[in-house]
Amino acid sequence: MSTATQMETMPNGLSPQAPATDRKDPEQALTLILSSLDDSKAEDTLSIDLRGKSSLADFMIISSGRSHRHVGAVADRLLRDLKDNGFGNAHVEGLPNCDWVLIDTGDHIVHIFRPEVREFYNIEKMWSAESQDD
Repeated sequence: MSTATQMETMPNGLSPQAPATDRKDPEQALTLILSSLDDSKAEDTLSIDLRGKSSLADFMIISSGRSHRHVGAVADRLLRDLKDNGFGNAHVEGLPNCDWVLIDTGDHIVHIFRPEVREFYNIEKMWSAESQDD
């Protein structure tokens, strides 16, 4: 295979290109994400519909884990569930520290926080305030 056709991969096995959901139904992926978070015992999960409000994604999902280890386990499970169900490799940030892990599938942005970090940044307030302006 020529160098031009080889896909680069990062050490964690993810592609550095833009994340992809293989253009499956965003609602179907949302159901999978919420189910995975619930199965992993993530807490205080909130889904915000961004369709027509932002070009970032169709949905933003915010959730909490009880500890660094729990945040990492929830993120790992979600990444595995997305890949196993044909939603491609998502872009991930924050996995080494597990204070705040961001998973971007292209159509969905998932934030998994430790409770103290979530309270500090309070991103759901920012997005729900924007939603109320409509």
